[in-house]
Amino acid sequence: MKRRTVLALVAAITASAGVAACQGFKEAFTAHVDVVAKAGSQELTVSQLAKLLAGVQVPVTPDIAKAIANIWMDFQLLGQAAAANDTLNQPKVVDDALWGLIAQQRFGKFHDQLVKTYPGLDTIGTAADYAKGEFLAAQHILFLVAPTSTPAQKDSIHRQASMVRAEVTSANFARMAKEYSGDPGSKDRGGQLDVFTKGQMVAPFQAAVLALQPGQISPLVQTQYGYHIIRRNSYDEVKAEFVRAASGPAIQKADSAWMAGLDAAANIKIVPTAASTVKNVVPDLEGHTKDKTVLATWTGGDFTVARLVKWLEAAPQKEQLAEQVRAAPDSSIVTLLRQVLRTELLLRAADSAKVVLDSAEMASIRATYSAAVVNLWNKLGVSPTLLADSGKTPTARQRVAAGIVDGFLDRLMHQQAQFVPIAPPMEKVMREKYGAKLSTAGLERAVEATRQAKAASDSARAKSRPPTEVPIGGAPPTPAKPGPR
Repeated sequence: MKRRTVLALVAAITASAGVAACQGFKEAFTAHVDVVAKAGSQELTVSQLAKLLAGVQVPVTPDIAKAIANIWMDFQLLGQAAAANDTLNQPKVVDDALWGLIAQQRFGKFHDQLVKTYPGLDTIGTAADYAKGEFLAAQHILFLVAPTSTPAQKDSIHRQASMVRAEVTSANFARMAKEYSGDPGSKDRGGQLDVFTKGQMVAPFQAAVLALQPGQISPLVQTQYGYHIIRRNSYDEVKAEFVRAASGPAIQKADSAWMAGLDAAANIKIVPTAASTVKNVVPDLEGHTKDKTVLATWTGGDFTVARLVKWLEAAPQKEQLAEQVRAAPDSSIVTLLRQVLRTELLLRAADSAKVVLDSAEMASIRATYSAAVVNLWNKLGVSPTLLADSGKTPTARQRVAAGIVDGFLDRLMHQQAQFVPIAPPMEKVMREKYGAKLSTAGLERAVEATRQAKAASDSARAKSRPPTEVPIGGAPPTPAKPGPR
């Protein structure tokens, strides 16, 4: 039982299609025929989108136009949220948008409880195995040193690391890691690394951990990443994770047996037309959120298109589904359905066991979400502080943010900026709160305008080329015969 949604198995869409969602708005703007999209108070006109499409170095298609329009909407909504200094962190709204992530963490807690019920797991002697270093666990505080750092910069980082080391204790280690560590993967967990085996870490780091007794803290340790302060965990701190790692093969076998029993009890039957139905649904998820078409039956109910759409909307890369599913054989789609159904079974099992996340775990999820919003603002250059300095009224700040986003998107189309992906839950929150609409008619007009402009440009370029002295494919002129002297 792996702690991730099965939806991550869907591979990436072609690079030319970008990373925007295939949003299925069917409503055209009858009152504004020159408008392609609306994002809150901002509008994307046909001419604006055509200008953006002119920078695309591949043939312009409706899918590409839709992708760019969706990116424009999401970026503009982020800018408007920044203008209002709105981190989009209303608990009820965020919890609803992040339900897939919350379910995933509940699976983890449920699995921890489930493992305790498995018979035959040998936990005797695991404390001694841990002390011998069969498996290792540690916290660390990393002071990053860039490869391009000057000697003076390295000395400055070393001095800071030394001062922090002088203050670190086992009691305050987690707090100090959250404040000072440059390792994004462990910082928010108090510097805690997952249980690892010998050979997984770089040699100086591993040697430092092995030199410590459980509970001890190292002096500064230098690796190619910078300077580390390392604390080796006590066995009691990581007992559950250590037992799981040491008993991995036995747990996997028990997981498989438990899941097989769950499958048998559910009596899942896939509808014969399910694969073709899914292929028709995926390109327009928005249009099928209430679709009651049955894809599968199982003990106690039906699995409908609407329920599948809910899972797919929570996928980390939902925008990449359409092209892959269109090209997938029916057998692969049936496999995907079975995996989603198993995830649904796990969720029901967690519900039956009354497994929920506590207030601290929920607060951590929401804080990570809010931090992601701020990080995106900074990447787009629309931080509330910057906007407050540039505009004294909400309207003025929105205008400034819109201009910054338009400039960023123009640079992105000309490959002068790096794409900033926005997770589906955040996209969902922004669009529901501030509103976003896409016009199919407007998209078609922008695509046609772009094609005409490119054709005219190509024609003008061809006409401006100087004629060659020797026609291509022709023979060189015959030299004239010399006359009589």
